[in-house]
Amino acid sequence: MKNRILKYLFEITIHVFFWVGVYFFYNYFLGFGSQNTVYVKRFSLFLMPITIVVSYLFLYYLIPNFLFKKRQKLFTLYSIYTLIVSFFFVVFSIFFGLVFSDGLKEENYVPLTKGFFFIILGVYFVIFVVTTIGLLTNNYNANIKNEDLKNRFLQTELQLKEQELKFLKMQIHPHFLFNTLNTLYGFALKKADIMPEMILKLSNLLDYILYQVEKPQVLLFDEIKHIQDYISLEEMRFQDSLAVDFKKEINQENYQIAPMLLLPFVENAFKHGTQINGVLKVDMELKATNNILFFQIKNSSKKTNSIQKGIGLENIQKRLEMLYQNNFELNISSEENKFKVQLEIPFKNV
Repeated sequence: MKNRILKYLFEITIHVFFWVGVYFFYNYFLGFGSQNTVYVKRFSLFLMPITIVVSYLFLYYLIPNFLFKKRQKLFTLYSIYTLIVSFFFVVFSIFFGLVFSDGLKEENYVPLTKGFFFIILGVYFVIFVVTTIGLLTNNYNANIKNEDLKNRFLQTELQLKEQELKFLKMQIHPHFLFNTLNTLYGFALKKADIMPEMILKLSNLLDYILYQVEKPQVLLFDEIKHIQDYISLEEMRFQDSLAVDFKKEINQENYQIAPMLLLPFVENAFKHGTQINGVLKVDMELKATNNILFFQIKNSSKKTNSIQKGIGLENIQKRLEMLYQNNFELNISSEENKFKVQLEIPFKNV
């Protein structure tokens, strides 16, 4: 409330100073070369009311209600009416100014140096200037308002994306944990000797998905390390019924990607893969060169008629769209006895 009052006071002050300036303009314009300044000042006062009224009529009624609302025909029509009516009022103002200032004439001095035509021209020049300033001010304020709305929209959109991205990350946790704990439970029933090693690797994975995943970027080597830990867990579970081939080609050590971006693909391959001739085959290839990361994973599968996307793949696809917009390639295909995923994204390096 206080700020609004101060704003109004500031605007009123600006208007007062402006019209004071117009008054001095009339004095200078009408009395240039005349020494009868008292007459000029009195006459200028008679021009001020009609100038102010017509200017504000354009500025606060005709322009906002017709021009800005795309009603150009009505704006043109009413503007013509206003100019015609105002012309007569200007003439009356000049007439009364001449009459009521007549007693201030001094002998041997010309009271006004401008004729009737130039007086009218001066009044409409001021009206034109006021209208132009109003249009420019409104255009400037509209641009600022649009920019402000645009910035607020972008900020809100960014916040929504961040919340959605956080939600998608949170979905990874229970999905991944459920599958891994099932594996751990199976070994616990068997009372296997590899339980301590398995729990250690699982502990490293838990630390990664619970804490590191909250970071916007992690080192590519960290993601690879946890992929290898996950593969080790699966090799312990499958024993001789699993064949994994993981090829890597990385020419720098400081590449960065979003956390848990590749691991869901690996998990999906083990979870939905099918043993053929008693063996589940998983072939992976990762290349990080020329600012591009290429990742491909293939697993044996008997589902050749349709491509089925689990929660993990749908989740990762949404994350890719949010993180990289259209700047990524994800191809999922099902061939004879084989399910294949190919991903290509740009990455950051520090």
